Amino acid sequence: MPRMGAPATIMETEINEQPAALARTLETNAAEIEALCRDIRGRNITTVMIAARGSSDNAGVYAKYLFQSYNGVPVALATPSLYTFYHTPPRLSGVFVLGISQSGQSEDIVEVMAEARRQGALTAAITRDEKSPLAAQSHRVLRLETGPEKAVAATKTFTASLALIAGLSVAWEGSRERAASLARLPQLAGKTLEAAGGPAAARAPAYRSMNRCVVIGRGFCYGIAMEIALKLKELTYITAEPYSSADFQHGPMAIVEEGFPVILLAPMGVLHDHMVEFAHGMKERKPDLIVISDSRQTLETGNTALPFAEGAPEWLSPILAVLPGQIFALRLSIAKGINPDVPRGLRKVTVTR
Repeated sequence: MPRMGAPATIMETEINEQPAALARTLETNAAEIEALCRDIRGRNITTVMIAARGSSDNAGVYAKYLFQSYNGVPVALATPSLYTFYHTPPRLSGVFVLGISQSGQSEDIVEVMAEARRQGALTAAITRDEKSPLAAQSHRVLRLETGPEKAVAATKTFTASLALIAGLSVAWEGSRERAASLARLPQLAGKTLEAAGGPAAARAPAYRSMNRCVVIGRGFCYGIAMEIALKLKELTYITAEPYSSADFQHGPMAIVEEGFPVILLAPMGVLHDHMVEFAHGMKERKPDLIVISDSRQTLETGNTALPFAEGAPEWLSPILAVLPGQIFALRLSIAKGINPDVPRGLRKVTVTR
């Protein structure tokens, strides 16, 4: 992201802080991650359940793909209302419960963790506040070493959460090759900010009149489609809906007409050719295609190209792919005359039951 003069917003500063925050978070938590992996192996864990809300819930979707793919365990997202309103929690024997919350304050997530402790399940928290109620209910705490996040919309705490999830998966599997890839992540994040900042700033004003769009992803990047859609809702007040490319073809495709904005996540990897084929399949509808990719050739298929750095394996690409989405949402917010640091009606800490 261009660093000419002082950043105009707090959010821009925090977006630019992400490479350093990723490096600190991974380094600081290395020993605690190894200890948590020993706990997991010692407990003979057969299932993972993730308790989260908002951006942290989107991080949980990434964890679903990662833990199931590389660690071979089923992963479920918790249903907090079963704990706080219905009072009918499921049996959690043999389950590892992971709570994700930058503040660690949300009552319903804390209650999920408390019930897990009551049932004797292994618990861990990903949070910025190691003294929070969430941390108090956790056997292990993985701390987001991001420094204070003052903008309402999560950026650096979101990517740091993804990095901790990736670090846990790598240590749990014990893969040196994946560990080497993870070590390169902060550098690739820096390259992505440099590559994506200019195109996002240049193209965002062209979408000032946009009031609806869809964000399409699949596989490891499905949760990132959700996160980018959330950022657009929070910062620009447009109706942005995330979809799996597969689900989108089961009906929602009908909304696409000439000029309809479609944001497509197409990282290199197993699903790349499928996403390119999906994009070509929409051509006759003439959408306004915004492509986020690490493939130069694929970027050229869109009306707007938002690149991220080449060189990451597909399982790490979500942490890079979300960065152009953050920048685009920020720049579009500014183009619409909205203060991205303080979206209307929102607070930094949201407490739900």
